[in-house]
Amino acid sequence: MKILICDDEPLAIDRLSRLVSQLGHEVVATAQDGVAVMALVEQFRPDVLLLDIQMPELDGLSCAKQLANLSFKPAIIFCTAYDQHALAAFQAQAQAYLLKPIAKAELQQALEHIVQPNQAQLSQLKHAESSQLPQTLSLQRQFITARSHRGVELIPIERIYYFLADQKYVSVRHDQGLVLIDETLKELESEFSQNFIRIHRNALVSIQDLDGLETLGAGQYQVRFRKIDDKLAVSRRHLPVLREKLNRL
Repeated sequence: MKILICDDEPLAIDRLSRLVSQLGHEVVATAQDGVAVMALVEQFRPDVLLLDIQMPELDGLSCAKQLANLSFKPAIIFCTAYDQHALAAFQAQAQAYLLKPIAKAELQQALEHIVQPNQAQLSQLKHAESSQLPQTLSLQRQFITARSHRGVELIPIERIYYFLADQKYVSVRHDQGLVLIDETLKELESEFSQNFIRIHRNALVSIQDLDGLETLGAGQYQVRFRKIDDKLAVSRRHLPVLREKLNRL
């Protein structure tokens, strides 16, 4: 992929450039402030922008908002020493939020999960916008924000297998592990009803990742997943709706 790096610290640019090259990608240009980024994006049309937040003249968040108005938009990965801007980064449509010092494995993971939309997908998006889809759909988050031992993580919704309530927190099981968030299952169910289905009072599961039902005897059932070995209990109350959904898959 073609990558543009923007950071006001030359040493940070050098280090990111080395990591990008080691991962087999190309650094097409570098910048030290958001103002320069705007022209470089138009000139080089990079696939990805590695963007610092605290910078002179035009900070990273403001730069991301301006990039959203361009016809060509690179995927944005924020690389910063500050964890308090994660929510704002999500609102600016960031693909990932990495904390300095950036680990090679974390950068590789972030780059691997970036998928640029093709022209057919862009056409479908424009058609959806012109059809005036319900506002509730357009406001659905594309990421879940969580704190972990690695700092602040932005977890794409499509990489989440299930949400499991446990006392005052909700566990988020995704393709890279498990994190805790301070949200309610009811709120998550309301927002992500198109992608997840309730199978128990304490569990929401990804519809696309369901593999089927297993009986445990005595009228008890559990679900299995396509890519992980985890299995979750299904309550009798939610069993009929779940069966109907599985029959449609």
